[in-house]
Amino acid sequence: MTVLEAGEKHQELLDELLSDIEAYNPEVDRELLARAFRFAADAHEGQQRRSGEAFIRHPWGAAKILAELRQDEQTIAAALLHDVVEDTETEIEEVRTEFGDEIAQLVEGVTKLTRIHFQSREQAEAENYRKMIAAMVGDERVILIKLADRLHNMRTIEYLGKQKQLQKARETLEVYAPLAHR
Repeated sequence: MTVLEAGEKHQELLDELLSDIEAYNPEVDRELLARAFRFAADAHEGQQRRSGEAFIRHPWGAAKILAELRQDEQTIAAALLHDVVEDTETEIEEVRTEFGDEIAQLVEGVTKLTRIHFQSREQAEAENYRKMIAAMVGDERVILIKLADRLHNMRTIEYLGKQKQLQKARETLEVYAPLAHR
């Protein structure tokens, strides 16, 4: 399946996202966002969420949250692409070549944050840990994308097992909620 075919399969999602953005930014770079959406749809083709829906609905959901917050198109494009390096065979250099340094740096930042694993509950609770996350992120938009990613995952948490739900909820309350208040 080509990038165009993968994107066309989910055209209604792209149209809805663009409509949301155009409500506050009539000059939105539709072509950039369409390319990012289609790139992500192609990269995630065949992947499904635990709910059974197409995986592209997750990065789209995170992008919709950022559109509600009236974020710029680079941030929204990075949200659409935020899982392509982590969950597919796509390399960050491919993202950089296709979308430029700014978007690639945002995607890379989110990928690095995602790879942080908590060794203990105490570590996850520590204010120093939250400060470390904030300090290692050079661009606060990375944190916004990660928060939108987590929020969308929390909205669909019912598809995880009970133990995983509790773990994700605890992690969200102890680490991500305080970051959102910064």
